[in-house]
Amino acid sequence: MARPRSGIDAEVFAATLKTVHELGYARATVDRIAAEAGIAKTTIYRRWPSKGALLTAALVDAFGPAPLTGASRTEILATAIRWIAAKIGEPGIGAAFAGVFTDAVNDPELRVILSAQLQDPYRIAVEKALGLPEREVLFIIDVVVGTLLHRMGMTGEPMADDDVEALITLVTK
Repeated sequence: MARPRSGIDAEVFAATLKTVHELGYARATVDRIAAEAGIAKTTIYRRWPSKGALLTAALVDAFGPAPLTGASRTEILATAIRWIAAKIGEPGIGAAFAGVFTDAVNDPELRVILSAQLQDPYRIAVEKALGLPEREVLFIIDVVVGTLLHRMGMTGEPMADDDVEALITLVTK
């Protein structure tokens, strides 16, 4: 009996993040991800045209909707920043996020996928929640995500809670 598509996707996403967590982004090949998921790599390539597209889909699935709650701009941003910091700290997610961004530097097709599937939905939600223009929201995203990924890259660890709070203060001044 065939597995339902959504079940396969969930298995592949879990295998993707597990493989990245255990082996690192560069060594997490589509072959290894397929083996971890117990499927053929052709099954992956039928759904996602590249490793970057797969990683982007796995990240979108892992992040889910952004919690943009609060009574003020500061509260909404603080909730969102704490959420993204926690997500980046989950096993495999920070490494997958940093790796796919690094690959996108030299891959225009991957940049389009990242923008359309990962950044734009969150950017639009933040614009609506805060009533801010696109340029300002993009800058906030750059500062927050860039800072969190930089810390992860420099230390191998997610940003400590007190540093996340300092980032919130800096962004919401």
